[in-house]
Formats: sequence, structure tokens, C-alpha cells
Amino acid sequence: MKTNLIPSIILTTGLVVLLCVAYPLMMWGIAKFSPNQGEGFIVEAANGKNYVNVGQSFTQDDYFWSRPSAVDYNAAGSGGSNKATTNAEYLDEVEQRIADFLVKNPTVDKHDIPVDIITASGSGLDPHISVDAARVQIARIAEHTGIPLAQLEQLVEQQTQQPLWGLFGPEKIKVIELNIALDALKK
Repeated sequence: MKTNLIPSIILTTGLVVLLCVAYPLMMWGIAKFSPNQGEGFIVEAANGKNYVNVGQSFTQDDYFWSRPSAVDYNAAGSGGSNKATTNAEYLDEVEQRIADFLVKNPTVDKHDIPVDIITASGSGLDPHISVDAARVQIARIAEHTGIPLAQLEQLVEQQTQQPLWGLFGPEKIKVIELNIALDALKK
């Protein structure tokens, strides 16, 4: 018994120290060297109002829409739907999102709708959309705001974030920052 018990206690103690003390301290230290020192990102609007940089619900016709959320944009309950792409209920939900999008964006062809504007992210809180998802909404926003198409296209280009180090990931746009910049154009 002693031959198993003592190594088990040593291994358990070592893993507790490693995983409950050393690893969290290491992650905290790395976060302190990241932008905003690991405190998360706050987006500040020109009117002084602050927004948390997680997915927000934008469904008004005069704003760029964000990705759908399986958790209704609730950061306390982050998660996806966990439904397979072959699940009938999930497919009905996506088809309804496509239909809703096409009603509000009649100039867009069904096959031109980017997947990220009709499907939720894994966390349900993704603050980004693809550049294509922003571009397909420009005609609707121009119609509802009176802002010229060229000016909206330029806004999308200005708000486009390049991949990390120019290599990793796609170009993307933070919807909250894009809509704050859009509010500034409306004035």
C-alpha cells in the first residue's frame, strides 16, 4: 500500500501546485504583457459611453448587423448551440435567418450571404464579422441613412482589421466599432 500511496500523494501535490498555482500565475503574467494588460477591451464612443468588446445585438436597419448568438449575447452563459449542421431544427433556424436577411437586404442574392452573418459563433459572443458580411449590408444602410455607398464602403475599409502579423486569421471587423463610426457619419 505504501508503494502506491506515497507516489500518489506526491503526484497529486505536484499537479495541484503546477495546475492551480504555477499555470494560473504564468497565464496572468503573460496577460500583463498583452494589450490592455489582460483586463479585456472596452470600446469608447465619441459620446463618452463605454461598451464591452463582446458580441452585441444589432438588428436595426440603419446599423451593421452582428453575428447571431446562440446565447442571446449573454456573456455569463457563453456557448454555442452544439447542434450539428445536419440537425433539422438547426437547419430551420439558419433558413429563417437567411429569409430574414433577404427581406431586409433585397439587393443581395441568397448565395452571396456570408456564412458568419447567419450562423452563431462557438462562443455566441464573437464581436467580429467578416469584411464580406459588412459589405453585403452596405446597400441597406445607405438606403436607411442616406449616406452614399462610396462613403460606407470607405468606412468598412477603414474599420477592417488585418490578420495577426499579416498571416494568421482572416480580415475582420469589430461590429461595435464599425457602428460607432457609422453613428459619427450620421451626424
